[in-house]
Amino acid sequence: MSKFVDNIKASKDELLHKVTWPTYSDLQNSAVVVFVAALLIAVVVFVMDMILGVHPDMAWKGILGYIYDLLR
Repeated sequence: MSKFVDNIKASKDELLHKVTWPTYSDLQNSAVVVFVAALLIAVVVFVMDMILGVHPDMAWKGILGYIYDLLR
């Protein structure tokens, strides 16, 4: 039990005194980078889905839609 308590005390000391926490502006910059990256990935996935996916109710069926029509 002594090792467990020592480990908790060491963890607390490290979190309070040895860790360099980011500033508020660093956190804001990181949040903007994450948001932009997530938005970019979402747009890329949407475009890939529109180009490659099957869309039977649209004029553009998608590449796979045309391949499926050829195989029928």
